[in-house]
Amino acid sequence: MAGPRQHRGARAHLAGGAAEEIVARHYENHGYTVAERRWRGPGGEIDLILRGPDELVFVEVKHSSRDAAALRITPRQMERIYASAGQYLENEPQGQLTPVRFDAALVDGTGAVEIIENAFGMD
Repeated sequence: MAGPRQHRGARAHLAGGAAEEIVARHYENHGYTVAERRWRGPGGEIDLILRGPDELVFVEVKHSSRDAAALRITPRQMERIYASAGQYLENEPQGQLTPVRFDAALVDGTGAVEIIENAFGMD
């Protein structure tokens, strides 16, 4: 029998999947195509990878309020996403020279989406 912790985990997983779907549709409505969902690289998982007309966009999706979500993107998580993105780029025609962007997509409890472009761009 599942305990409260397992139910919370299942709910979070379903909410995360729904948030990713909402975000994918948002980008598609703006001319992007989904290249990958939940792509796993050496650093970990990238929620969405999208192809735009001029760049690839690696997206970290967070399901919560804006402030809470923004605080949950840690430097360690950014490093893992960079490592996975680097591996993904190895199979791109321009390799590491491919134009990229790292966005955070925040989805609140009502399904409203906020995209923070270059949320953790490499400086």
